[in-house]
Amino acid sequence: MSDTADLLIHARWVVPVEPANLVLEHHTVALRGERILALLPQDEARRRYPQARSIELPGHALLPGFVNLHAHAAMTLMRGIADDLPLMRWLQEAIWPAEGRHVSPACVRDGTLLAAAEMLRGGITTCNDMYFYPDAAAEAFDLAGMRAVLGVVVLDFPTPYASDADDYLRKGLAVRDRWRGHERLGFSLAPHAPYTVSDDGLQRVASLAAEIETPIHIHIHETAREVSDSLAQHGTRPLARLERLGLLDTSFIGVHAVHLDETEIELLAHYGCSVAHCPTSNMKLASGIAPLSALLDKGVTVGLGTDGAASNNRMDMFTEMRHASLLAKVATLDASTVPAHVALRMATLDGARALGLGAQIGSIEPGKLADLCAVTFDDPRMQPCFDPVSHLVNVAGREHVTHVWVGGNLRIDGGKTLLQTSDRELLRLTAVWQTKLVN
Repeated sequence: MSDTADLLIHARWVVPVEPANLVLEHHTVALRGERILALLPQDEARRRYPQARSIELPGHALLPGFVNLHAHAAMTLMRGIADDLPLMRWLQEAIWPAEGRHVSPACVRDGTLLAAAEMLRGGITTCNDMYFYPDAAAEAFDLAGMRAVLGVVVLDFPTPYASDADDYLRKGLAVRDRWRGHERLGFSLAPHAPYTVSDDGLQRVASLAAEIETPIHIHIHETAREVSDSLAQHGTRPLARLERLGLLDTSFIGVHAVHLDETEIELLAHYGCSVAHCPTSNMKLASGIAPLSALLDKGVTVGLGTDGAASNNRMDMFTEMRHASLLAKVATLDASTVPAHVALRMATLDGARALGLGAQIGSIEPGKLADLCAVTFDDPRMQPCFDPVSHLVNVAGREHVTHVWVGGNLRIDGGKTLLQTSDRELLRLTAVWQTKLVN
């Protein structure tokens, strides 16, 4: 990498995430192209790179962009469509019927554009998505200039998108081939859940994931009913069934993982699996409180996810960090569990590691891609500040995000979007879809 910097970002605080528990005052992140060139004191940066452009952030914390480890981005168009229902009623009575009537490439593209704009405004630079028509989602993420991993959804039953598990895989893998080599887009295999995919389908997913070296992204142990139904139908709990079928390894991302016993936590740790913890969605659907502290104690990599806006109803990682930390304290009756630095790491580097991207994003280190987020503290509601990381988790909100870079490219500047799709156009699109969805 050349030692000539293109851009210097001077911040009041830099929170690199790695090394852990570190906050650097009056430091600079130097960028060269799409990557981080150096992290150094401001005076030294000015001397070393006198020709570089500068951005002054004297009242800000600069941190890695957030990694949303689980989302259904296009479902932003269904925000608030079915509140106050438990999971299976929410799915069977509201979501699946609405999807059956309305999901299309245009719906997915427009919903994903809306979600990408929301996420970028809140400092989310990478999204691990799971939804139909991944080609349309890829187009939207690409247009927004956001990083994403697109899930090749697998179900046993037909939808407007595909007819059966083989059809879902055939179509999804063809999309993966079309976008192969894209600098910001990758793919996973995303069987929806153990209760919607047969043994044959899950075994095929396991075989394909090993063959093409891609993550497996699946809902698992979300509700107590899921576990009891699996025992009745298969004679075993869902995670044990997935182990038997060969899905568990270091590429496995289990979403929700609320109802786990000690043996299952050990099983996840043994195979090097990751968990996408979605605390707000778990609360909204009354699914329960995931055993976050026990997972972390066993060394399981846990990232944070917003889930879809239909079950949250915000794609907001500040909320997820705060809820993850507070719920863990309530569940364990231990105020010291999941402190702010741990919650921030879950929202950044641990999510990146779960996706196999930990060497590229998730922390502010030389050589990594410059996916960055700046949060202003120049707000009376953010003062006084004795610990900036505590404030990031316990005080700040997405309204405090002022600047966001993805691969060194500025996407949010002074709180205003630099996206190709204007707010006016997004509002027009949402008005169209709202009319369709209520009819």
